[in-house]
Amino acid sequence: MTDFGYHIAVQVAPLANLTEEQIQQCIEIPKNTTHADFAIPVAKLNKFKKLSGNPAQIASDWKSKIVPNKYILGVTNEGPYLNFVINKAMVTDEVLKRVFEQGDNWGTSYEGNGKTIIVEFSSPNMAKPFHAGHLRSTIIGNFLKNIHKALGYHVIAINYLGDWGKQYGLLALAYKKFGNPEELKSNPIKHLFEIYVRINKETLLDPSNPDSEKDPVKYDAIHDEARSLFKRMEEGDEEVLGLWKQFRELSIAEYKKIYKRLNVEFDVYSGESQQTEGMVTALSELSQMDLLYDDRGASLINLEQFKLPKVLVKKSDGATLYITRDIAAAQTRSDLYHFDKMFYVVAAQQDLHFQQLFKILQLMNKPFTQKCTHVNFGMVKGMSTRKGTVVFLEDILNEAKKIMLEVMTRNEEKSKEIDDKEQVADLIGLSAVVIQDFSAKRVKDYDFVWDRITSFEGDTGPYLQFQHARICSMFRKAQVPLNPKADFSLLTEPIAQDIARIIGKFPEVIKASASTLEPVTMVSYLFDLAHLVSQAHSVLWVKDREKELAEARMALFWAAKITLGNGLRLVGLVPLERM
Repeated sequence: MTDFGYHIAVQVAPLANLTEEQIQQCIEIPKNTTHADFAIPVAKLNKFKKLSGNPAQIASDWKSKIVPNKYILGVTNEGPYLNFVINKAMVTDEVLKRVFEQGDNWGTSYEGNGKTIIVEFSSPNMAKPFHAGHLRSTIIGNFLKNIHKALGYHVIAINYLGDWGKQYGLLALAYKKFGNPEELKSNPIKHLFEIYVRINKETLLDPSNPDSEKDPVKYDAIHDEARSLFKRMEEGDEEVLGLWKQFRELSIAEYKKIYKRLNVEFDVYSGESQQTEGMVTALSELSQMDLLYDDRGASLINLEQFKLPKVLVKKSDGATLYITRDIAAAQTRSDLYHFDKMFYVVAAQQDLHFQQLFKILQLMNKPFTQKCTHVNFGMVKGMSTRKGTVVFLEDILNEAKKIMLEVMTRNEEKSKEIDDKEQVADLIGLSAVVIQDFSAKRVKDYDFVWDRITSFEGDTGPYLQFQHARICSMFRKAQVPLNPKADFSLLTEPIAQDIARIIGKFPEVIKASASTLEPVTMVSYLFDLAHLVSQAHSVLWVKDREKELAEARMALFWAAKITLGNGLRLVGLVPLERM
C-alpha cells in the first residue's frame, strides 16, 4: 500500500477506535476501480474488535466524518463498503519515486529485524526418491523462507531428513543381500530405492507378483533381522552405522542436485538421527511429569481428555518413534536458535501428528509451543509423465523442460537469441510446475494437468515469465534511457495509473503473504500485474514517442519489471530476460 493507505487509515482509525496499522490491513483495491480506488469492507474490522451496529450503517456514518484533502478526493459508501477516490496523479508519482529509491530491494522492509524464524521443509526420507508431497513442501517452505527474509527476519531453513528408524535396518539388510557399490555411487537414491522395493517383495508369497499376499513366516524373519540391525545402529555398532552414514551422505549429495535445480537452499541439514540424546532427556522429562503410562512395556501418553488419540512414544523393545524425535528436535531448536516462530511445512495427512505434538509440548510447559505452526497442504493428483508413468520428481522436471524446449524451437528467430536454450527451457518448465502449485490455496488438492500448466496463455508460470521477458525485450529495442527524474505527471492514461496503483500495493502483498502463509496471495497479485502490463503494451508506446513521454512510460514499465521480477524471486523462480 502506498502512503495513501496511511492517509485513509489516519482518518478511519479514530472512528473505529483501532490502530492505523489495523485499518491498513483491511484496505483493499476494488475489482472495479471505476467508482473507487480503495475500499474498506467495514465488516472486516470485526477481526480486531467487535463493531457495535450494522456495517452498512457504520459505513454511512463514517463517510460524513471523513474530510477530503489533497490525497483523498472523495468518499462514498456502497452498503458495508467505504469507498475512497484518491489523487491518481499523486499515486503514480509517489509509487514510481519509491520504486526508484529502493531499486532491486523494492517491496522489502525491516519489520522482522532482530527476530528469528525457523522454516522446516522438504524433509524427504533418506534413500527414497522425491515425490509430489516433497515437492509441495519444498516449494511452499522456500516461499515462506523468501517472504520472511524480504520482511527482514533472520530465517533458518532446516531440512529435517527422515534418516532414522527400523526402515534403515531393513535398508541395511537389503544392501547386504542385493547392494552394488558401483550403482550406489553412480545413482544412490535410485539404487537404494530399488533394493528397498526388492527386500519388501521378498516378504511376499510370490515375490515376482507385486499383488501377492505377504508370507507371514518370511515377513517376520526379514523384519526381525531388520529390527536387529536397527538396534545395533542405536547401540552404536560401527559396521552398520558406517553403512548408514554412507547412505546418508550420498543421499544428501544427490538431493542437493535436485534442490539446486529447484532454486532452493538450506541453512541446516538436520535429521531424526541427531536426536538421540534429546530423546533420552525428553522421555525422562515426560516420566518425571507423570505424563507417561506403561502398556506391556511400551510407554504412551494419554491425550483422550483433549479429544486426541493416545500417543506411543517408546516401544516395548526400547525403540523410539517419529513423535519422540520431534519432541526432542523442538527443544533442541529452542535451545540453539531461540526462535520467535517455527513453521513445519508438512502435508495435511500429518495434521493429527502435529496436534498431538503441540499438545504434548504444551503439557510439558514448553514456552515455545505457541510459537510453533503446522503449515499444511493438500495432495497433488495425477503427477506423472505424459505417458502416464508415475516417476521421480526429476522425471517430471525433465518432461516439463522437454515440452518447453519443443515450444521454444517452433520460433526459430527468437530461439536464436537465446544462448543456453536447455537452461531457459528448464527454468520455464520449473515455473510451470511451481505456479500451477501456487494457483490455489495450499490446503486444496489439485489435479496436475500438463496441457494447462505448460500453456503460455492464461494464468500459468510460462505466461508470467513471458511478460517479464517481454518488458526486457522492449528495453533492448526501444533505446530510451531510464530516467528516475522523468515527468511522471505525463502518465495520465487510466491503464498507466492502474499499473502504478498495483505496483504500489507490492509491499503490502508481501506482508499479507507472510500473514496468510499462502503463496496464492503473491501469485494472484503477479497475475493481476502481468495482465495489466500485457494490456499496456498496445496503449503506452515508448518507441518513437516524444522524449519526455517515452521516458515517463519507460520508468513505469521498468517499475513493473522490478516488481514482477521480485515477485517471481519470492515464489522461488529465476526471472527470465529472454525466452
